[in-house]
Amino acid sequence: MNIPENMCYTKSHEWVKFADDGSATVGLTDYAQSELGDLVFVNLPMAGDTFAAGDTFADVESVKAVSDVYSPVTGVVADVNEELADAPQTINEAPYEAWLVRFDQITDQEDLLTAEEYAAFVESEQK
Repeated sequence: MNIPENMCYTKSHEWVKFADDGSATVGLTDYAQSELGDLVFVNLPMAGDTFAAGDTFADVESVKAVSDVYSPVTGVVADVNEELADAPQTINEAPYEAWLVRFDQITDQEDLLTAEEYAAFVESEQK
């Protein structure tokens, strides 16, 4: 399982990468995409939408089920990865490159995990 060190993680299996300008890019972890199976549809918010940390901001549909995606931060959606509409399988192929949204105007965040903490959390879930 791939868990890059330069990102933060949530217990609901989203990754977050903070930029120097204070924005945050969010996507699904390698563990999440492997558990979901082949993704066939992604429902993303619109730029300008505001979400609080812990809110559902998107959902992904796999051959198994539809799953909610939760915001790890409180902020405004600055950008949406439109390419996922035509190629949701990109998340399965490259989960840490296939970002979902970028947030800016961030005012709060969930308790985020380091790569090491997230790896331990996933391991405990698998037992």
